[in-house]
Amino acid sequence: MAESWVNLAERIGSDLHLELSGAGGRRAVLIRALRDAVREGRLAPGTRLPPYRSLAADLGIARNTVADAYAELVAEGWLTARQGSGTRVAERAAPPARGRLPKRTPTRPTTPATPTYDLRQGQPDAASFPRTAWLASARRALNSAPNEAFGPGDPQGRVELRRALAGYLGRARGVRTDPERIVVCSGFAHALRLLFGSGGGGVLHGPSPSSRLRSGRGHPIAVESYGLGFHRSILDTAGVRTVPLGLDEKGARTEDLTESQQIRSVLLTPAHQFPTGGPLHPSRRAAVIDWARTRDGLVLEDDYDGEFRYDREPVGAVQGLDPERVVYMGSVSKSLSPGVRLGWLVLPEHLIEGVLAAKGEREAWVSVIDQLTLADLIKSGHYDRHIRRMRQRYRHRRDQLVNALATHAPHISPTGVAAGLHAVLRLPPGTEQSTAKAAAWQGLALEGLAEFRHPEATMPAPDGLVVGYSTPPEHAYGAALEALCRALPPG
Repeated sequence: MAESWVNLAERIGSDLHLELSGAGGRRAVLIRALRDAVREGRLAPGTRLPPYRSLAADLGIARNTVADAYAELVAEGWLTARQGSGTRVAERAAPPARGRLPKRTPTRPTTPATPTYDLRQGQPDAASFPRTAWLASARRALNSAPNEAFGPGDPQGRVELRRALAGYLGRARGVRTDPERIVVCSGFAHALRLLFGSGGGGVLHGPSPSSRLRSGRGHPIAVESYGLGFHRSILDTAGVRTVPLGLDEKGARTEDLTESQQIRSVLLTPAHQFPTGGPLHPSRRAAVIDWARTRDGLVLEDDYDGEFRYDREPVGAVQGLDPERVVYMGSVSKSLSPGVRLGWLVLPEHLIEGVLAAKGEREAWVSVIDQLTLADLIKSGHYDRHIRRMRQRYRHRRDQLVNALATHAPHISPTGVAAGLHAVLRLPPGTEQSTAKAAAWQGLALEGLAEFRHPEATMPAPDGLVVGYSTPPEHAYGAALEALCRALPPG
């Protein structure tokens, strides 16, 4: 069996509690996985299975393969099929698996079951990865690559990719750069480590004169009061104290930066604040640049999903206002896949030498083949076409969420702009924990807004859920929304 099908099947199978792996043809593996799931109680009697056309599309296999698997299990008595009712698990007691004792089912379980639907933020639709275009770009890139490309890697990154990125970022994000200002890395976390290192040894807090220049060495860094704790932990490991910056309807309160003489740098998500969802107001974009010029400081711009705006054209990067005061950071983790470990920094001129020194003499993080493939994907226009296609898909997913709330929970609506891969649902005061627990009992995996709050933040703490709408497969998304609405507090 092709490895690519097994990997995809395992991802889709997680929504049906299946383990699609092992030897045999695709039909045999699917039959065995469904039979085991019913036998072991992971697919309960009466559970409705996806239409075979939907499951076949998600698995990337022929519809007849799924139809034959269903028919075989109906004939064996594991499933039932009735016109208008679909295919369901048979209503009968399943025998224990051979060689195993029956599992005891507690009358009052103490913990929720394994999540059925994944609504956690941060994951793109894995089924939509442009496999055909990526493979075609990889072939072209390998055929045209010079021999020296397969020697020790340049820590700055392949020039083919840096040229492609310079053109794309200028056109799509308003970034002012050239290939010599771009350093390729393995993602945003890697970019932070290059800038700050560990134990105070990074570029912005390093000991060399070139590192200290405009670095704010030894000073705290301002961060938005809501954000990823993982990013704050990277800075904490590097010995850098983070100071929370308040948020309101205009985004981060950049005017508050002037209150502390110690702060020399600030980390922002200006296109689409994570996770609350608002863009940075134009007046504050200008104000943070003025602050950086006055303070001789730096703005670190995390443009994690800047291409995905649905109600208007995406807002350009803050970096375009002053390339010498902004470090622009991006990656393909939202646009393609977090499994493709590719990101980039667009640097002020005075930081290039230090970042390259931090990377070392040879590229140790990012595959040259992946760099060449992405360069071709951008140059060929397939990357832009993929972005446009995913905008439509994610916009439709968000619209489905909004419509479900309007129908079943009209007192709750998403906040922020129509953008990105997630939405925040504001909840009545004091209901976040109970709603998150109710969601878990409904088989949902999602996160409460409080999980992203800076521990030192003093601004009011509204209750909310952070709902990712990109991860569930198409056949499961409607059921996931129904489960979400059942978990929400009444109006």
